[in-house]
Amino acid sequence: MQSSHKMTCTSDRDGDLDKCVTGDPNSGNLVDVPGCGDSLMVDDERHPRTASPRANGDDDSEAESHQDGRNVDVDPDTRRRAFNWCRDFLSGSWKTISEHEFRIKIVSGGLSNLLYMCSLPDNVQPAGVEPQRVLLRIYGAILQGVDSLVLESVMFAILAERELGPRLYGIFPEGRLEQYLPSNRLCTEQLGCPEISAEIASKMARFHTMEMPFNKEPKWLFGTIDRYMEQVTTMKFVREAHIKKFNKLMKYDLPAQLESLRSLLASTPSPVVFCHNDVQEGNILMLDGRENSSDKLMLIDFEYSSYNYRGFDFGNHFCEWIYDYTYDQWPFYKAKVENYPNRQQQVSHTPPPT
Repeated sequence: MQSSHKMTCTSDRDGDLDKCVTGDPNSGNLVDVPGCGDSLMVDDERHPRTASPRANGDDDSEAESHQDGRNVDVDPDTRRRAFNWCRDFLSGSWKTISEHEFRIKIVSGGLSNLLYMCSLPDNVQPAGVEPQRVLLRIYGAILQGVDSLVLESVMFAILAERELGPRLYGIFPEGRLEQYLPSNRLCTEQLGCPEISAEIASKMARFHTMEMPFNKEPKWLFGTIDRYMEQVTTMKFVREAHIKKFNKLMKYDLPAQLESLRSLLASTPSPVVFCHNDVQEGNILMLDGRENSSDKLMLIDFEYSSYNYRGFDFGNHFCEWIYDYTYDQWPFYKAKVENYPNRQQQVSHTPPPT
């Protein structure tokens, strides 16, 4: 049975998208949806009570890292290297300041990426087209390999040139300098807003029509699942409670279900296109100052992007309507199956062809 509770996006006095409310519209009992519209500005952080749990287990995604600012001193070596990178790659006013004047703040730190916001001092303005501040990404300890870094760097540069991602200001063996985007990340409930859903569809369509210089075979999906399956089936436990849970899980015969899925996709006429593969609310930014624009969203985090079945991108995104990853108690997410979009919701927000 469909719930009578519906999610609605409201606007402020200027018409800007302001917040989401949920409840029964017939009774007038509407309440604010928590978490929607949280600012991603480093200088005005809302610190989470726990680590930011994610579906993919990565707390180093750009959306998460933007909201995880912290006032921790940067070590002198990192500060010196960051200063040199900004001076050499950004030029302009960056070449006129001293290391003492250089401003750097930790945004997020982890094993896969270390992120910092670097900026000019308040009394120094850009001399030309150079930015006032940038996001510095330094590759971390668990490097995925040279090949994957090359592919990600090429992908990031191409998407930046096509204005589908943040601008790229500099790239070097240890990391890169990216555009810093004052923005808000979406919350789960906002995915159902008609105007937001329509723009997400438009962004995905642009991805799906791109020609990219990568392997055109859809190897990513089952390559990833096969790795996960191998990890699951070879796990060993000592505690009796864990052994019982594992044996119960194995009764579902996951390998057989995987083969069934593989056969189903092989017989499904879904074209292979360039896919984002992770269009969830945490990877969608609403850019500051564009709340009234039809081009107010930007997709980020391209680490999973690859050629894949187009239907996967659609299906994965619609599944994200169900999950709330901001839940701060175990298992650190909540699922509301009733929020899965019906057929009308899935197709009614598609923009007309141009």
